[in-house]
Amino acid sequence: MSWQQRIDNALTERRAADAFRQRHPVTHGAGRWLVRGEQRWLNFSSNDYLGLSQHPQIVKAWQQGAERYGTGSGGSGHVTGYSEAHQQFEQELAEWLGFPRALLFISGFAANQAVIAALMQKEDRIVADRLSHASLLEAASHSPAQLRRFVHNDSLHLANLLAKPVDGLQLTVTEGIFSMDGDSAPLAEIMTVTRAANGWLLVDDAHGIGVNGDEGRGSCADQNVKPDLLIVTFGKAFGLSGAAVLCSEETADYLLQFARHLIYSTSMPPAQAVALSAALRVIRSDEGEIRRQTLRRHIARFREGAEQLDMQLTSSNSAIEPLIIGENSRALQLAELAREAGCWLTAIRPPTVPAGTARLRVTLTAAHQNDDIDKLLEVLHAARE
Repeated sequence: MSWQQRIDNALTERRAADAFRQRHPVTHGAGRWLVRGEQRWLNFSSNDYLGLSQHPQIVKAWQQGAERYGTGSGGSGHVTGYSEAHQQFEQELAEWLGFPRALLFISGFAANQAVIAALMQKEDRIVADRLSHASLLEAASHSPAQLRRFVHNDSLHLANLLAKPVDGLQLTVTEGIFSMDGDSAPLAEIMTVTRAANGWLLVDDAHGIGVNGDEGRGSCADQNVKPDLLIVTFGKAFGLSGAAVLCSEETADYLLQFARHLIYSTSMPPAQAVALSAALRVIRSDEGEIRRQTLRRHIARFREGAEQLDMQLTSSNSAIEPLIIGENSRALQLAELAREAGCWLTAIRPPTVPAGTARLRVTLTAAHQNDDIDKLLEVLHAARE
């Protein structure tokens, strides 16, 4: 078989399974509206949960940061790329979340890969929720450690796996809010069984930070849990991009020595760190609380209406409200019908989700209005007939 044949065969299989992925260039892809050229749709596919991606204070902060620091960092943080703007935001983030240290990464994917690769050794074991994000499961499978997966949100199964003999150390891995189902992990139970096994707990709270808990401190704070490693990302509620690892002083120093994704990657632009500081101020403010309350009302409004539809809801109380369709072709058809009616939805299909669980991944934001939610429900009602 030639290289071309291998590629052609893989693409043919994807198309045949209605699983072929495509990108759509947009003029605006975050916020209330998705805009492409002269067309626009109500946007129910963005992770901009608080509607901060176009917040004037944050936009201005980035502009001012670029004027002061330039457009790029110029290198790895271990060389010339670690600026006072990075340091200031790390300190603000650590203080807010109650950890000794925070380390900035260029993305959540990089942060998850870096931490697991740097920490785990051959004699160790990773026990991960089976629905954890691809970045976590891929990092775990590529690490030298043994990987075991526990039944989704099943603390008893987790405890049984952790109780099995192991020569090295154990790391429990889960998300605060799961990106494809939108439900929350029972973090207090998970922490209890992990501690009983002398393990460490890693929580990726990409979809909880900024939204859940007092001042938006996230899923862990909301459940009064302090994991050994907390990973937060800024591409959702913060309205920007990037990520951070929250941890102890010693763990931070260790990662600075051994986390290759941190050592060998160009750091985020200092202007981005300035903008992140501005976003954090909004999230912690009265305005941030108003936006969280608005989002919660939208979630309740959508779920109340969606229960009348002939579609399967998950147990989500988050901004992620998947509608389980089943077949790939049907999910694609419903997404297209919704777009024709003015609502932009995305069909999520295997391998991103398990076979037979293709879905419409509805995401709600504080930027939406009540009429937007009602319009979406009307469109979904009509599309299913």
